[in-house]
Amino acid sequence: MPGLMSKPWKVQKIIFGFFIILLSFSLKAQEPEEIISSVFDEALTDFTAYNHLEYICKNTKGRLAGSEASLKAIEYTRQALIKAGADSVWLQKVPVPSWERGVEKCTVTSSISGKKNLAITALGLSTGTTNKGIISKVVEIDNFDELESSGWKNIEGKIVFFNRPVDNKLINSFSGYGGAVDQRINGASEAAKYGAVAVIVRSATQSLDDFPHTGVMHYEDGVDKIPAVAVSTNDAELLSRWLKTDPDLKLHLVSTCKNNPDSWSYNVIGEIYGNTKPDEYITVGGHLDAWDIAEGAHDDAGGCVQAIEMIRIYKKLGIKPKRTVRAVMFMNEEMSSTGGKTYAEEAKMKGEIHYAALESDRGVMSPRGFGFDAEGQKLEKLQALASYFRPYNIRDFDRGGGGSDISPLKALGTLQIGFMPETQRYFLYHHSANDTFEQVNIRELQLGSAAIASLIYLIDLFDL
Repeated sequence: MPGLMSKPWKVQKIIFGFFIILLSFSLKAQEPEEIISSVFDEALTDFTAYNHLEYICKNTKGRLAGSEASLKAIEYTRQALIKAGADSVWLQKVPVPSWERGVEKCTVTSSISGKKNLAITALGLSTGTTNKGIISKVVEIDNFDELESSGWKNIEGKIVFFNRPVDNKLINSFSGYGGAVDQRINGASEAAKYGAVAVIVRSATQSLDDFPHTGVMHYEDGVDKIPAVAVSTNDAELLSRWLKTDPDLKLHLVSTCKNNPDSWSYNVIGEIYGNTKPDEYITVGGHLDAWDIAEGAHDDAGGCVQAIEMIRIYKKLGIKPKRTVRAVMFMNEEMSSTGGKTYAEEAKMKGEIHYAALESDRGVMSPRGFGFDAEGQKLEKLQALASYFRPYNIRDFDRGGGGSDISPLKALGTLQIGFMPETQRYFLYHHSANDTFEQVNIRELQLGSAAIASLIYLIDLFDL
């Protein structure tokens, strides 16, 4: 006894050891429903994730891959994973493009309606104009078939205005977005084939607002590269009205963005070692990069924070997964998805077994459920997990997909899972300056965190 009392740190170590053993027995004795209840209780009474989100949004705004803001976000989330208790945390080097936004201005001048500055923003990876910009007539186009039928004689030397709106009749907001986004991605090259000098594209959102929504675009090989910008939906409506009364009106477009040589950035990875199957991996992630005009709260700092929160909750509650569980902050999803590709390439090179992967990149509104890239008996077993989530009003367990960052893992046989929140508000914020910290509700964020942590716990527990 005197020997022990003379070294109080030994007493503390012994007591701590007994505590861990008791906690382990307690967790083993608990039913899955009880553990899930404790996960939700912990998430809904803790502010750590919300504080992480606020820091990322307010201190690393505009964190395009390779930017100083992105590097600051990388270091912050690395430290957050360490503080969450991850057993191992590291950075994975990722090649990224280096695109820089410049001066942006677009003025419409009509002999009938007058003059007005339009709310625009350059599309990612677009080439720019000179400092003097482009002055030209405008032709409004609804789709690529109409572009083709208009032909050279009506398009050459003009700015093409793609004004096809999102189809609001579609209840699934992502389906509506998918039906309109082709003009943003491929519009510049399609218009250049008929001699257009630039394109201005209606923002891909169900909202009528004054926020231009950016996003990546691509050039087709062998086709002239012309400037491409997005215009807010309110100003798209205005431009369309003015064109109907004055088809000879002109736009003066200045957009001095430019592409610089590629650079390097990093994925941020933290993991909890598996207890009995440490060489099998379950990945949960979001993408850390965000458009330079946005704080990127819903797209996708919130998804990253939820992955970190899973690690924190497991450690806080003493949940010991059988498999190694990773939280990954992917880099460069917005422009060329090299973060996800690099992660999968390294996993393949190392011969890693990636059991499942979940991506949260549809905003952090209230959780509705999950989509699984599975079928048959496998899907039925996953859908049976819905019974554990009914007390939390999370009911949609459907066949679906994962996300762009985890999709390269599919080639390794990895189960793809997509977190499915309520998304009717998502495209109000997506790729715009309206995507701010203030647009996130802490309760919705943390219901999602708890749902994700609970699903991964069950998939690991039941070997699904």
